[in-house]
This record gives sequence, C-alpha cells and structure tokens, in this order.
Amino acid sequence: MIFGLFRKKPFRDEATALARAITAQSRLPAFFLPPYGAPDTFEGRFEVTVLNAGLLLRRLSLAEAPGPELAQATSDAVFSLFDDALREKGISDTGVPKRMKKLAGAFSGRGAAYIQAAGQEGDDALAEALARNVLAGQGEGTAFADYFRRAESALAAVPLETFLRGEAPFPAP
Repeated sequence: MIFGLFRKKPFRDEATALARAITAQSRLPAFFLPPYGAPDTFEGRFEVTVLNAGLLLRRLSLAEAPGPELAQATSDAVFSLFDDALREKGISDTGVPKRMKKLAGAFSGRGAAYIQAAGQEGDDALAEALARNVLAGQGEGTAFADYFRRAESALAAVPLETFLRGEAPFPAP
C-alpha cells in the first residue's frame, strides 16, 4: 500500500497539458465579448472552463482505451487548477475544500445538463442550458450552442493519439 504513494500517476503530464489547453481556450477574450458575452468574472470564467472541459472529457470518455483513463487524469488536473485558482483568489485553506465541493457539484451538473440538452433535436434546449449557466440567465445561448456543436465535431475528428500527446485542438470561438 505505501509503495503506491510514490508511483507516478498514469497520464499526469499529458493530462496537465490538456488541462492547460482547456484553460487557455476558456480564457480567449472572444468568449467574453459579443456574440458570446460570458461575464468576465471568476464565475464566468469557471462556466466557460466547464463547457470546454466537458467537451474534451466527453470526447476522451467515449474513446477506446486509454481514452477514459486520460479523461479521468485530465479531470483531476482541471480540478487541481481550480484549487490553485481559489487559493490565488485568497480563499483560506479551510475554505478551499468547501468551495471545491460546490465547484465539483456544479461541474458535474452542468456536464449532465449539456449532454442531455445536446441529445435533443435542434439547439433550443442546448442554447437554453448554456444561457442559464454560462450567461447566468442574462442573455441568449445560441452563440455558445453553435460553438458547442462545432467544438464537439472538431474534437470528435481528432485522433486519440493527439490527446495522448497533450494537445487539444479546440476550434476558434
């Protein structure tokens, strides 16, 4: 049992690179300007990150092995970045776990809502879910729904080997 403590986690470097790619994509100014209009706040950046992370994690989870394992490692890396962001924001060591629990719940809930909405015919349900979460109900989610569909298609066309190199070629917003 103790010997496993020092073993390197599989896909750690690749997952960290993918998490950074998700973050870089999510920080593109286009997401915070028209026609997207996500709020340029901690919460707004979190929502855009959840969107991009969800797209990539779903792509990896649906892939053949070792895609699901890479998805889990990438999810862990994304949450590590969330932890770092909370600490940089000045949240105390005792407050971080509480916030992380809330973020994890939001992350999971949004992911499920987007997948369910994306499975429906047309983009109305998806645009509504994205407007409710990413835009905090203060706008139309059609631009985000269009981006979701384009990113989903673009990532589906990328071979797993690309992700295994730590590369995530998201489309432009």
